[in-house]
Amino acid sequence: MKRTPLYEIHKKLGGKLVEFAGFEMPVMYSSIIDEHIAVRTKAGIFDVSHMGEIFVKGDGATEFLQWVTSNEVEKMKVGRAKYSAFPTEKGTVVDDLLVYKLDEDEYMLVVNAANTDKDFDWLISHSHGFNVKLENRSAEIAQIAVQGPEAQNILQKLTEFELGKIKYYRFVELEFLGEKVIISRTGYTGEDGFEIYSAAKAGEKIWSAIMEVGEDHGLKPAGLGARDTLRLEAGMNLYGNDMDETTTLLEADLEWIIKWEKDFIGKEALVKQKEEGLKRKLVGFEMVDRAVPRHGYKVFVDGKEFGTVASGSFAPYLKKNIGNVYLPIEKTEPGSEFEIEIRGKRFKARVVPRPFYKREKK
Repeated sequence: MKRTPLYEIHKKLGGKLVEFAGFEMPVMYSSIIDEHIAVRTKAGIFDVSHMGEIFVKGDGATEFLQWVTSNEVEKMKVGRAKYSAFPTEKGTVVDDLLVYKLDEDEYMLVVNAANTDKDFDWLISHSHGFNVKLENRSAEIAQIAVQGPEAQNILQKLTEFELGKIKYYRFVELEFLGEKVIISRTGYTGEDGFEIYSAAKAGEKIWSAIMEVGEDHGLKPAGLGARDTLRLEAGMNLYGNDMDETTTLLEADLEWIIKWEKDFIGKEALVKQKEEGLKRKLVGFEMVDRAVPRHGYKVFVDGKEFGTVASGSFAPYLKKNIGNVYLPIEKTEPGSEFEIEIRGKRFKARVVPRPFYKREKK
């Protein structure tokens, strides 16, 4: 298994290490619920160095990314980040990603750890005819996320740069603790917060400094378990659970990252599907009966089996059992009921709007 630059820190902190996307990663330190509540009420720090970073450079970079991603790239300004996806020719999802515009002809793509090599190969195979240089620099970069209402107050102690100037989905490149970093106001928890990209060797120093100044603010290290429950409450899809190469962007409830005005891979298939109408769609649900839904549990609609639960968990902050599921389009309206089979018994669930949780903005 691979290890991130922060592996030794996780061992010292007593993190429970598990295999995830080929990496040995902390699933939790204290408990998933404890870490989840810390992020919602104070702050949590995550090692997300397993994520992939692919750099796209050259005077054809914008044109290339406009073609291989679903969202708008051409109108992006330097210093902006954007959520997007790589669609296949069928309109299904190779991966979802963040696009960072570093310069007029240079971008950083942040992709899912399990898909980094697949994504890099996908980009190379579609780069013919474009003047671009592609680099997979994932192993050289540490990524640390600080999330929660206290995130800005904590990080502000370590820099003279006024972090309040960084708006949502914007980033700055600056010197931080003597290291060159990118600090972006992005995250995967539904809370305000920042993600810091640095050289791999600087990861331990940055993590330790943040932990030290964050102690008075209730900062806690958080693992993959809390990251998953937080993103689920916030209505954010997880690749491999909520979408993949068998689900289209429309079915995965991601039409908001499709820019119909441009040409891109898979557009034709998606236009056709939109015109013909969806047969199924990803929706949020909460349990009516007392039971915890999990990924892969069988789903029954009007007594007939219809796929499985995409994502499911107890939601620590909301104190409910929630999840995501693909249902027939006629059953996707809020209030529609269906059943989930858990250990041989069927339990009632009800469709509800996503996100389940939305933070109050200051």
